[in-house]
Parts: sequence; structure tokens; C-alpha cells
Amino acid sequence: MPKADIHPTWYPDAKVICNGEVVMTTGSTQPEIHVDVWSGNHPFYTGTQKILDTEGRVDRFMRKYGMAGASNNPAVEAKPAEAKPAEAKASEANPAESQA
Repeated sequence: MPKADIHPTWYPDAKVICNGEVVMTTGSTQPEIHVDVWSGNHPFYTGTQKILDTEGRVDRFMRKYGMAGASNNPAVEAKPAEAKPAEAKASEANPAESQA
């Protein structure tokens, strides 16, 4: 038999709430549990998984740790040299101006 007055109150029908609606009930020491993600809206379970690289995180990681040549994408490695802008060509012709 458990000791009296030391255990938390058990709620056998605690509501799990996601985005304002009850998604399931479970047993808990809290009467309501508010969650942001559950299996009904998680990309892994719904099959709508998106991999976003909006900030170039992979490229930044590769540059930071010196793995620029370790890319699996041959298009990145075989990138042709870009033409230099007109200002860069002008400063190469007269290096004294670029040092000023």
C-alpha cells in the first residue's frame, strides 16, 4: 500500500491537446498536456517530410570544417570558374588603386 500524502494525483483520462483540439487521452499526473507535435501531425508519421536547407546549413558546415571537396554532389565540385566582374578586372590592372 502506498504511503498517504506523498504521491501526486493520478488522472487516468488526462487530455493531450495539440493546436487547441484534444488528440488523445492518457494517464498522467497532469489533467491536461499541451503539445506542439504528436504522431498525427509529425512529418515522419504523416509522410510529408520536407528537408529545408534555407540557410545553406549543409554548405556552411562543409566550409567550416574544410569538407568542401567531400561533397557527394558532383555538380558542386565541377562548378566552372565564374567570370570576374568589371570592377575586379580594373583593380587587377592597377593594383595601386585597390590598396588605397
